[in-house]
Amino acid sequence: MRAPVKAALVLLAVGVAIAYTRWPRINDVETGRTPEYPDLRVQRYTASEERVTRAAQGAIAALPGWELVGSGRGPGGAELQAVARTRVWRFKDDVTVRIRRRDGASELSVRSRSRLGRFDFGQNARNIRAFQAEVERRMLEP
Repeated sequence: MRAPVKAALVLLAVGVAIAYTRWPRINDVETGRTPEYPDLRVQRYTASEERVTRAAQGAIAALPGWELVGSGRGPGGAELQAVARTRVWRFKDDVTVRIRRRDGASELSVRSRSRLGRFDFGQNARNIRAFQAEVERRMLEP
């Protein structure tokens, strides 16, 4: 085997080993319920449930590779279903957003789950972080 090919294979093996040990081996992440990601918390807003729902819908529309595939509202609150596609491999992750009114605030929780594989190399956590950041940005708008 030629030296450049060997070097490339060694680098690939090292990269896979680092990736395998860096992220938790899970493929389902939910705000406030996944101990591997304690920073992912349910967001609370003083705004109405309707305003938070509009911000969540706008965030889904704005995020690259995201598509709103379903929504509903009932006495328990609102729920949005989306599909987030990764940029490179176009893997699909199912995202569920729940907006509930509780104790005078609107709570927004998010769950992202990979359709394939046993672990996601941190993609579901990145999905939730991107979504939360976009909702936060929209909630700050007048």
